Amino acid sequence: MSELKFQEVGFGITLIEGWYEREGMACSYLIESNGAVALVDTGTARVSLHILELLEQRGIAREQVKYIIPTHVHLDHAGGAGQLMQALPEAQLIIHPYGTRHMVDPSKLQAGATAVYGKEKFKKAFDQLLPIPVERVTEMEEGMELDLNGRPLRMVDTPGHAKHHLCVWDEQSKGLFTGDVYGNSYPELTTVQGRYLTPVTSPVQLDPPAWHASIDKILAMNPERLFLTHYGILEQPAARAEQLHKDLDAYLEMATALPPEGRYEKLFAQINEYHQQQVKVHGCELSNEELDRLIGSDNELCAQGLEVWMQRQERA
Repeated sequence: MSELKFQEVGFGITLIEGWYEREGMACSYLIESNGAVALVDTGTARVSLHILELLEQRGIAREQVKYIIPTHVHLDHAGGAGQLMQALPEAQLIIHPYGTRHMVDPSKLQAGATAVYGKEKFKKAFDQLLPIPVERVTEMEEGMELDLNGRPLRMVDTPGHAKHHLCVWDEQSKGLFTGDVYGNSYPELTTVQGRYLTPVTSPVQLDPPAWHASIDKILAMNPERLFLTHYGILEQPAARAEQLHKDLDAYLEMATALPPEGRYEKLFAQINEYHQQQVKVHGCELSNEELDRLIGSDNELCAQGLEVWMQRQERA
């Protein structure tokens, strides 16, 4: 059974552990401003009780939560949105227009995820997805600003990882909440060279050209820090952009060089080998077994997403 774990990261922002597969893999962010609260990414339904527990510890009434903002509808980011919206009566869900239908009627999302994970694993990881009344949903627009009691939060359209992906710019911290579009970076892989950052090319809406453009768009905003859902605070993010671009290009080179038959399995193996080599260059001394524990499931998602993307290109 997981427990509430959280960390104050400054600027009135709290990182809440998401317990997705393991500790330190995914998190949510609570933003406080003059008695009002926003939540960026909900995690799965299984951690929604932890978020409510933190509010209670802080003496924050549930009615003080104004916004729940999933960066996209993948279940490690939005799986608990329905439960939280039921528990937080004044909250408005802010979502990308392409994600609205899955929040209002999550049946297809749940069916698709169940097909991927199987019923037992889906239930264990995600519990169930609850629908959100359409009148409590606000679709984001590029540049739209939310007022968190005097603290502006600006919505940024950032497709690539998914068509329905958004980021949240927080002027107070000069930071951007990036969901998955600026990659994943786990603390265990940090060395004297800094954070090890990798893009995760999940199915089914991968768009590599759009992803490259979104990375450049983020850089042009000159953020001082990024708040990664996977995982934690990335300072001086510009230093990691080149590697993100290179990794995306490397994935595509692998995918396009392989024939369709057996491509997924070969891609998975090649991506594993690629990161085994790259972490050593980065100065990380973890064994291949430990590396697989940390990023093996991410690499599997990368291969799945690239396979779906290749099939789409071949049908075009």
